Amino acid sequence: MEKTRINKYLAAIGIGSRRKIDDLIEQGEIFVNGERALPGIVVNEEDKIIVSGKEISAKAEKKVYYMLNKPQKVVCAVSDEREKTVVQLINDNRRIFPVGRLDMDTEGLLILTNDGDLYNKIIHPRAEVYKTYFVRCRGNLNSEKIEALKNGVELDDGITLPAIVKVFKSEEKFSELEISIREGRNRQIRRMIDKVGSRVLYLRRNSIGKLKLDRELKIGEYRELTKEELNYLYSL
Repeated sequence: MEKTRINKYLAAIGIGSRRKIDDLIEQGEIFVNGERALPGIVVNEEDKIIVSGKEISAKAEKKVYYMLNKPQKVVCAVSDEREKTVVQLINDNRRIFPVGRLDMDTEGLLILTNDGDLYNKIIHPRAEVYKTYFVRCRGNLNSEKIEALKNGVELDDGITLPAIVKVFKSEEKFSELEISIREGRNRQIRRMIDKVGSRVLYLRRNSIGKLKLDRELKIGEYRELTKEELNYLYSL
């Protein structure tokens, strides 16, 4: 069973932000298998983790897996002091968390679960899982701009990996296209479109690998993943 850094693991299951976890480690509030945790230690569900005197167990709960058609104006977080979160849209009392992130103004496919192993499987860079987005953006995107998106554009955090781009419509006022990327940088699609001189007007994630957004789900609705869908995600 693959292990991951403790701050990432505990943040994923809703204990707090990575920074908060790091602070708790510094304060000696976290123990792993009876030993005081050190920064950078890697863990998984098999480890006994104590946070501020309380044992944390992601293994004990029944695993649940949801597909959400995320609406705009909702943040991909377990908790937030100011904004509504995707977790609040799911009627489940277990400590679930989103797998990856969509920014507040992006709609579409989001998985929520309490399974840290699935989280790591999809998010880990080695997985190279393509996420596909429908994009409506301002203005006409000529062939030079499309090629730039396909080949990689220089962002402030480095050149993007090659993307798969299909153009549905390209007119004077707006263009519509599909972009598939295998990275998960913050607001990556929006920044890529900005870089080629346009601006995203609407953004929706349609698929994660071969797992497609259920179009029968209205915006804000969710359902449990089927056994077939779950088997596919674990095969990645």
